[in-house]
Amino acid sequence: MSDIEQLKIIVDYSILATLAFMSLLSLTYIIERFIFLNRLDLDSYTHKKELEIDLSNNLSIIATIASNAPYVGLLGTVGGIIITFYVLAQSGINNPKELMQGLALALKATALGLVVAIPSQIFYNLIARKADVTLSRWEIKFE
Repeated sequence: MSDIEQLKIIVDYSILATLAFMSLLSLTYIIERFIFLNRLDLDSYTHKKELEIDLSNNLSIIATIASNAPYVGLLGTVGGIIITFYVLAQSGINNPKELMQGLALALKATALGLVVAIPSQIFYNLIARKADVTLSRWEIKFE
């Protein structure tokens, strides 16, 4: 196996592993937030700031994953394109099919980044809205 093939495998698997980890982390915090919000007892809070802190806990992690997953995917795509062009420069463009195949495989990283980002963003918005409504209910009840 050549050095370029090894580099391509390293780029592919490192990006895919990073996106898988981001997806798992996002899913974990999404589930944790929904469980927390469904079990929340508003009567146990006497200070608004304390409730705000608990409601917003882990939301920044979900938002960070949602906003950065496309960039991680794009990084993998750029790496794949660079490797594809390097291989083509070394061997020449004898078969346009090889070029298209290399570029198509490189684009999978961007697609996977979007697969991670879109649901994370949707769930972030749902959880943030539920947290805002919960805080408003507390304000109506205690202020």
